[in-house]
Amino acid sequence: MIETIPACPKCASTYAYQMDALLICPECGHEWQPGEAIEHSAEIRDSVGHVLKDGDTVTVIKDLKVKASSLVVKVGTKVRGIRLVDGDHDIDCKIPGIGQMGLKSQFVKKVSE
Repeated sequence: MIETIPACPKCASTYAYQMDALLICPECGHEWQPGEAIEHSAEIRDSVGHVLKDGDTVTVIKDLKVKASSLVVKVGTKVRGIRLVDGDHDIDCKIPGIGQMGLKSQFVKKVSE
């Protein structure tokens, strides 16, 4: 039995538990063995778990206030040709009627074309 169980390498949850020889995360369902090399994936996922890529089209799933402005990005706004970046905001894009902006991937949903 492991004395200190590490956080989940996939979602960083601290609720991981040990079952037999595996460690299991109850939040994302990831299973791994203790001491297993952690794979860092650069995958960025939308609000429902689809993997996003540069050039994808997404829709906004929540009204978003634009910082330092009275503008609002409305639910259902379609954003074409996104660009994935590192940092607090995962997506750089140009929103019709507003302009260049950074979005978080948790507030968008990939459009299947």
